[in-house]
Amino acid sequence: MADFDAIVVGSGCAGPAAAIELARAGKSVLVIERGTFAGAKNVSGGRLYTHALKALLPDVAGSAPLERRIVRERVSMLSTDSATTLDVTDEAMRDGRHESWSVLRARFDPWLAEQAEAAGAEYITGIAVEALLKDGDRVTGVRAGEDDITAEVVVLCDGVNSLLAQQAVGAARPRPDQVAVGVKQVVALPESVISDRAMCADGDGMAWLFVGDATHGSIGGGFLYTNRDTISVGIVATVSDVMESDTPIHRMLEDFTHHPSVAPILRGGQVVEHSGHLVAEGGYDAMPPLVGDGVLLAGESALMCVNAGYTVRGMDLALAAGQQAGRSAALALAAGDTSAAGLAGYRAALEDSFVLRDLRTLRRFPHFMESTPRVFAGYPDLARDVMRSLFLVDGTPMRRPAKEIGRIVRRTGYLNVAKDIVKGVRAL
Repeated sequence: MADFDAIVVGSGCAGPAAAIELARAGKSVLVIERGTFAGAKNVSGGRLYTHALKALLPDVAGSAPLERRIVRERVSMLSTDSATTLDVTDEAMRDGRHESWSVLRARFDPWLAEQAEAAGAEYITGIAVEALLKDGDRVTGVRAGEDDITAEVVVLCDGVNSLLAQQAVGAARPRPDQVAVGVKQVVALPESVISDRAMCADGDGMAWLFVGDATHGSIGGGFLYTNRDTISVGIVATVSDVMESDTPIHRMLEDFTHHPSVAPILRGGQVVEHSGHLVAEGGYDAMPPLVGDGVLLAGESALMCVNAGYTVRGMDLALAAGQQAGRSAALALAAGDTSAAGLAGYRAALEDSFVLRDLRTLRRFPHFMESTPRVFAGYPDLARDVMRSLFLVDGTPMRRPAKEIGRIVRRTGYLNVAKDIVKGVRAL
């Protein structure tokens, strides 16, 4: 007889969600987290779309340690000395259906783990799962430290750089162009100062994404999220590009935080945290198989991340996928069949949900970014020069704006711009 009905590896967003559903179904479940506490090793830019949290924990979602409700969206194209910015405010962002909040994972993840424990899950922290136990192709448990622990089903939620996905379903490690490296600082400032600089009321906040000089033209971008009394700021750059870049990732971050558009937001702040993390960038087509005999994959271990340039999502996908993994595992346990066929309902459920639908909708976008370098090194300068032609006045006679803009665009090539626009529209 197995030691547990289910073992969940990893306590980010997906792992506790799976554990909650399994425990609610009366199944014995063990969560193993290699960090010294849930959230100790987890990093995100810092934004959670709360619809998935409300679906998982409708009664206590309001008590989650969220930071600020996002009511201002900014997207900037950075050149070395300018930013061309789209700035959006909309009262619809306050609607409960559309709400998103900034979060700090070191606060949020322990709270989510507490909800799993309250539901009946058992927890072990500070131990890495080094291998899966198998009987032929079937996963039968895990090896954690010196202990072999058996289970009828294992749910893998152990991150982008999963050490277990290959053992579980034969998944190849993601290629360098399918993952990015993210580096992040958390900068402490008084709450009122953050509100003033973000032009938001206390309790409300801003999400700001950047492309271009943030990564010195490499594929990727920068981010800035306002928390209650800190600001999360960082960059994400595709590993394959970083390997070929003359600028190391830590230097990119240093230059980004000193950019003329970013530095005033951070002025006078104290860096209280510095962290790094791998980020899934390949989208739908990079995902591994989600089901094997005795095993399910959810969240980052399944490379579930949506990056559409104007928004980045992973936590809501992980919560929803983890919840469905827990439900599907519980149903398979009740039916006495945790083979791949018995667990196949998991994939089917995700196909019917926003998780795989959204990933599939944007499946072309990673290739668009990879194949369109002008987005990162070209168009930010073009946007700067167009704005200069419109807004800079020095007393000399101005040229017709249409002619001046045409001259600027002609440097890149009308056909090149047209092709890139068409590619971008098709990718979305």
